[in-house]
Amino acid sequence: MQGLRGDDAALAKLLSEVTPQVIVDAVDELLLLQRGKELGYAMGEEQFKSIIDNIKKENKIETDEQFAEALKGENMTMLDLRRQLEKQMLVSRVQQTEVMGKISVGDEEVKAYYDAHTDEFASTPQVTLREILIAVPTTADGVNVGLDDEARTKATEVHKRLLAGEPFPRMAADASDASSKANGGLLGEIPWADISPELQKELLALKVGEITRVLRTTRGYQILKVEGRVDGTVKPLEDAREDVSERVFESKRRVEFGKYMVRLRGQAIIEWKNDEVKKAYDSGLKTQEETAAKTEKTGL
Repeated sequence: MQGLRGDDAALAKLLSEVTPQVIVDAVDELLLLQRGKELGYAMGEEQFKSIIDNIKKENKIETDEQFAEALKGENMTMLDLRRQLEKQMLVSRVQQTEVMGKISVGDEEVKAYYDAHTDEFASTPQVTLREILIAVPTTADGVNVGLDDEARTKATEVHKRLLAGEPFPRMAADASDASSKANGGLLGEIPWADISPELQKELLALKVGEITRVLRTTRGYQILKVEGRVDGTVKPLEDAREDVSERVFESKRRVEFGKYMVRLRGQAIIEWKNDEVKKAYDSGLKTQEETAAKTEKTGL
């Protein structure tokens, strides 16, 4: 493979200011582009025209003049666009041909991943609640006993009316001091794990549609209604198979692509004229190799 030269001083200065990984990515892209050209890949006129037609359709552009204006707005020419699209096509085809096309995912791998990551296919237990809050005003001296008694009395009266059959959303709108009153007291779905153990005990004793007793909280007196409940479930392997296969494939792709790039870099002669840029490149490469080794070992 031909050598790569970074002899543009301005470019070297720019690259020295960015992260090491960006430098590694830039070099890797050049290597992939060069490999694509060696394999004879190129974007033909028909392919380019087809891509342009799709871009026009997706962006509802009807004429060439409108398309030219759109390019101008992006500070691009048709030649700039073609070069960009061709680069993307070359990189994609090299990866597809030399890496992804050689990867397969077997049933045993799918099952092994599923068994090791079952929690990833489990739904979180949730409860949907409504609230009515009767706030207890505080003063500089703390909670006023008289005001606390008034709030408790009001909350008890609201609770009695709810038990008598008055609609919770209407009572929340009329009596609650919480901002949720604007939505009939609806708090929405709350993960079960986010609820305190004490409140979990209260809620476990209730069926959907039932309300708690009057609860004393740091904000005042609160009444909650269980609007709905979703138990945690685990998706069976057959239902999760497609998702699992994609995850296993992506994990293998990262590992194999890393190995492929190591081979590609080993075939290249990269000459540097800026030592600082080379140091950044070597640093980024070391970090990438350590990450790849961890990925291959753990499968994550």
